[in-house]
Amino acid sequence: MSNQFVKKNKALFLDRDGVINKDYGYVYQINKFDLIDNIKILIKAAKAKGYKIIVVTNQAGIGRGFFSEDDFENLTNYMKDLFLKDKCAIDAVYYCPYHSTEGVGKYLKNSNDRKPNPGMLIKAKKKFNLDMNKSILIGDKFSDIEAGIKSSVKTNILFKNNNIKNINKSYEFIEINCLTEALKYL
Repeated sequence: MSNQFVKKNKALFLDRDGVINKDYGYVYQINKFDLIDNIKILIKAAKAKGYKIIVVTNQAGIGRGFFSEDDFENLTNYMKDLFLKDKCAIDAVYYCPYHSTEGVGKYLKNSNDRKPNPGMLIKAKKKFNLDMNKSILIGDKFSDIEAGIKSSVKTNILFKNNNIKNINKSYEFIEINCLTEALKYL
C-alpha cells in the first residue's frame, strides 16, 4: 500500500522541566520531581483525542556532568510509570544531553537535537508518522517554541509559568498561564 493512504498521527509535544514538572534547575532526582498542576488532565484529554504524547527535553545537566544518563533514565521511568498509573501514558521521550559550550567530554558538541533545533521533533515525526500540521507543542522557553516552528508544528504554545525573557514576537505562537488553557487547542 502506498504511504499516501497511511493515516498520519498527531502529537502533543511537551517540554519536561517547566511543563510536566516544576523546574528547580537540573531535575534528576525522584524526590525533586513535582508535577505541574493539571498536566495529567491535559495528557488524558490529548490521549482521548488521539494524540501521541511525546516529551522533547534538553538535558544539559548530563552534558555538564551534574548527573548521568542513568540518573535521567531512572527519573524518566519513574515519570512514565506515574502517568501510566493514571491512564495517561507517554508514548516517547526524546532528550538531548549535549551542550555546545558547557558540555564535558563527549557531550561538548553542537547537536541538531538541542532545542531550538528541531532534531528531536523530526525524529519523532519519522518514527510515529506524524502530521506536524495537526500537532501541538507546549514549552516554557522560547527555544521550545522555535524548535516547534522549525519542525513545522502548526500550534506552538508558550506556557508562561515563570519569568520568560526575550520573547521573539516575530513568530506566531499562543501564550497560556495555566495548562488547562491548552485544552481548547486539542
